[in-house]
Amino acid sequence: MAASSFRNPSPQRSLTVLLSGCLLGSQILLGCQMASQRNPEMGLDTMAPQVAETEAMPLAPPPDGEIPQEVPEPSQEDYNLIRDNPFQLVQAEPLSTFALDVDSGAYSNVRRFLNDGQLPPPDAVRLEELINYFTYDYPNPGDKPFSISTELSQAPWQPQHQLLRIGIKGQDIENAALPPSNLVFLFDVSGSMDSPDKLPLLKSAFRLLVNELRPEDRVSIVVYAGAAGLVLPSTSGAEKETILAALDSLEAGGSTAGGEGIELAYREAAENFIDNGNNRIILATDGDFNVGMSSDAELIRLIEQKREQDIFLTVLGFGTGNLKDAKMEQLANNGNGNYAYIDNILEAKKVLVTEMGGTLLTLAKDVKIQVEFNPAQVQAYRLLGYENRLLAAQDFNDDTKDAGELGAGHTVTALYEIVPVGVDSPADLPVLDELKYQESQPIASDFSGELLQLKLRYKAPTGDSSELISQAIANDSKPLDQASLDFRFAAAVAEFGMLLRDSPYRGESSFDQVLALAQGSKGEDLEGYRSEFIQLAKTAQALKF
Repeated sequence: MAASSFRNPSPQRSLTVLLSGCLLGSQILLGCQMASQRNPEMGLDTMAPQVAETEAMPLAPPPDGEIPQEVPEPSQEDYNLIRDNPFQLVQAEPLSTFALDVDSGAYSNVRRFLNDGQLPPPDAVRLEELINYFTYDYPNPGDKPFSISTELSQAPWQPQHQLLRIGIKGQDIENAALPPSNLVFLFDVSGSMDSPDKLPLLKSAFRLLVNELRPEDRVSIVVYAGAAGLVLPSTSGAEKETILAALDSLEAGGSTAGGEGIELAYREAAENFIDNGNNRIILATDGDFNVGMSSDAELIRLIEQKREQDIFLTVLGFGTGNLKDAKMEQLANNGNGNYAYIDNILEAKKVLVTEMGGTLLTLAKDVKIQVEFNPAQVQAYRLLGYENRLLAAQDFNDDTKDAGELGAGHTVTALYEIVPVGVDSPADLPVLDELKYQESQPIASDFSGELLQLKLRYKAPTGDSSELISQAIANDSKPLDQASLDFRFAAAVAEFGMLLRDSPYRGESSFDQVLALAQGSKGEDLEGYRSEFIQLAKTAQALKF
């Protein structure tokens, strides 16, 4: 017979249990006596304070000297569900269409998790934002607002596949040459912002931006907590002391009426609108709206209405624990804007000073990309990232459909994993029946040397009609070790993201391969961002295993 786990309690333990039982019994008797005592004038139990006091009394310590463990508060952070883009058969889906995305918030948020010794939630890892955090050496534009370049090589995690990099670079504009700005700082000063990584960091970040303002620039400050208010009316950038004093006076407290704040900020921006200028609201928040208009749908509808005024929106996320990443990203996407997450003062400098032109000045809006793959060359493909920026094929020519924005000096990268014709892919590709009423085989053509046709549509910042750029891309692949440094580094970042997400398409990915690729393609790295990435990859490797 198996031995029982029951044991006779020790005398000391029995005495402890007996005393605890007596104490609990006396509390119950006291509560029963007090329950009958009522205030005849107010109709309330006069025992209520005593109950609260009794409940607060410490009970006897647990037996055997056990120390109760503190239960950590569950995270209130919010991320949209991401399902990795699957492979598409070119015979069935020859067109791939998506909106450009220059956001970088996911990378700095992932960095925050790793630096805190935690792996990020999979849905916090948006591949395109990790890749686009870094700048790449793409050619300068000519007579267009941006240049387009491509490169084709092997996919490191699936050597039988190819990896296509599409690179876009916006025209560089020196800060001194930027058009005059009408900026509205919209700050969340609710109680949820009362921690060092929120309002205090916000103040330090915006001091950096204020110091970059010119006399022709103007700034207003709108704040919201339980209600919204105008702290600083439109003020010249020459009056830095006035602006900084208003900034320093901000304190956190109260609930969060974000919708009311957005309404007031757009009203202030419209009243001080600068023709041919940069009219923009910069919203700084943790995204935790809880008073008035607060649902994602309500706020998105509001932003969609306001963007018709040619007022752009930048969203900066702050803080941990209750970060509403999903809400902030959607607001930026629907407000003709961009989204960044500020986890430290160096990130604030990168976003608001080093990349000031890209953050604050839009060169082109509603930028869309459409790729038509040649079925004679490509069996299947999949777009890495951009899951929440996909468009229907017909949306490409529809100028009423909102898309992405490109700022001055911005570089944007998109990666496609391609299965060439004739390759027996180890990946699970879709299986389709033969079509009855139309040809399912590629037609004979003179395009045998072309991999795809790349098309891009964009509008001027205040325009309503789009312009088209279209070019054929040759099937000109090279071995991975001969690919450019930028290509290999972007591939390393993509592989890193797939490992963090446990992507079903990660193939032969490994952190060792990520590190080898990144270390071999670091280049000059003047700002140190690529070196930092290598350290983050090492941290993730240690946490994963």
